[in-house]
Amino acid sequence: MFDYKKPTTQMLGRWQPWHLGHTELFKKAVAQTGQVAIMVRDVAGIDDDNPFVLNHVVREIVDALHLEGFERNIDYIVQQVPNITDISYGRGVGYTFTQHDLGKKIHEVSATSIRAGMRKNGQLK
Repeated sequence: MFDYKKPTTQMLGRWQPWHLGHTELFKKAVAQTGQVAIMVRDVAGIDDDNPFVLNHVVREIVDALHLEGFERNIDYIVQQVPNITDISYGRGVGYTFTQHDLGKKIHEVSATSIRAGMRKNGQLK
């Protein structure tokens, strides 16, 4: 069971679409604290870069992580959040920001390129 009082790593994004790079980042995040809160910015339809509705995004996340052996509400939760564009904090807030180096191959994975390929193949307008 996901423990709301336990230290937790947060992942905030649009996830348009969720891809291998996101899964690899999740693996680093879950290794850090043992559980992750995946926050989905609800931005569907605001422009061509955000074609997927919230339910579709959540289903992709759950399916991809299930294939890797992770269970929703145990290893992670998924939460809808507003279109957060800034995170402000003061001093001594009790958390850190961590950028993980996932290697060149994973860093080259791009949701923008994935969406372009989907448009080319007729999967997206």
